[in-house]
Amino acid sequence: MLRQQQAYRIAIIGAGGIGCYYGARLLQQGHKVWFVARGEHLRALQTDGLDLSHPDFRFQDAVDACSLETLLDKHSPDDLDALLLCVKATATQAIAASLHDWFARHGQKTPLISLQNGIDNEPQLAAALGADCVIGGLAVRIGGHIIRPGVVEATGVAQIILGAWPQAGSAADQRFGTVLPALVGAFNQAGIPTQQVSNIRRELWRKLLINNGVNPLSALTGLDTGTLSNHPQFGSIVHQLMLEAAQVARADDEPLTPKDADEMYELIRTFDPIKTSMLVDLEKGRQLEVDAISGAVIRRAQQLGIAVPHTTTVHALLTHQLEGT
Repeated sequence: MLRQQQAYRIAIIGAGGIGCYYGARLLQQGHKVWFVARGEHLRALQTDGLDLSHPDFRFQDAVDACSLETLLDKHSPDDLDALLLCVKATATQAIAASLHDWFARHGQKTPLISLQNGIDNEPQLAAALGADCVIGGLAVRIGGHIIRPGVVEATGVAQIILGAWPQAGSAADQRFGTVLPALVGAFNQAGIPTQQVSNIRRELWRKLLINNGVNPLSALTGLDTGTLSNHPQFGSIVHQLMLEAAQVARADDEPLTPKDADEMYELIRTFDPIKTSMLVDLEKGRQLEVDAISGAVIRRAQQLGIAVPHTTTVHALLTHQLEGT
C-alpha cells in the first residue's frame, strides 16, 4: 500500500527511453527508483549510470538498475509502493505471468500502472493479476529513445494520464483509493505533468487514434511524425487511419467522434517531429507492436462488422514487409 509520505518506492519495469525519463525525474525529486532493464543497456546503467538529455532536463548520475528476475527475487510487493510498466505490448503477457507468481508467492499485491501502447494491456494484466491492482495509464506528447546503452534522449511535454481500470469506482479504485491522488501529486512535483481521469479507457482509445495514424505508416515510409502528418498525400492517410480507429471505438462502446480524430491529428501535426517507437524498433531489428496497434483496430472491426480499409491496407503492407526481412 502506498505510504503517506513524500518519498515513494517505485520500480520502472522497462527502463527504456520513456521509462528512464520518468524514472530520472522521480529519482531527482528524492523518490527511490529501481530501473528494471536487460542486456547491454542494463549493464551500462549498472556500470556507468544513466545519461539522459531532454530540452528542459538533464540527468547524469548513478542509478539502481537490475533485471526483473533480480527485483522479484530480492523484494516483496510490500517493498514497493508502485510498479510502472513501460515495456512493449509484446512483452505484457510474459511480465504478467512473472508478477502473478510473485504476488502469489508473497500473498501481497502492489499497484501496477501500465504506460504502454495499445488498448489490450490493461485487460490482459487484469485477467492475470486481478483487476484490483491495475491502474490504467498512458504517456502522451513524449518521445524517448536509447541512443546507446545507458544513454537516453527524450523530448516533449511528457504528460501522464492515469485512471483506475476500467473506470472510477472499479476494484482497483476501491482497493487503492488513495494511491492515484498520491501518485498524481508525486509525479507533478517531480516535473511530470500528470492528471487523473474517471474514464481511462477513453484516453487509451484516444491515444490509439494517434498510434494507429502514425506508427505503422512511419515504419513503412521511414518518415518522422511531423513529415508524415504534414505530407500532402500521407497526411490525408494519417487522418483517415485516425477516423477509422474512432469509428471502431464508437462501435466498441467508447463514443469517440470525428472531432476526436481531428484533435488527435492536429496534436500530432503540430507536435515536435519525432521518430515513432515503431520506426525505431524497425531500424534496430526489434519486434514491432503492430498487433497491439493496427491489429487491435482490425480485430475489433472484424468482430463488429466495420470496414477499415486504410488500416487494413497499411497493416497488410507492413506485415508483408516484416515477413520478408
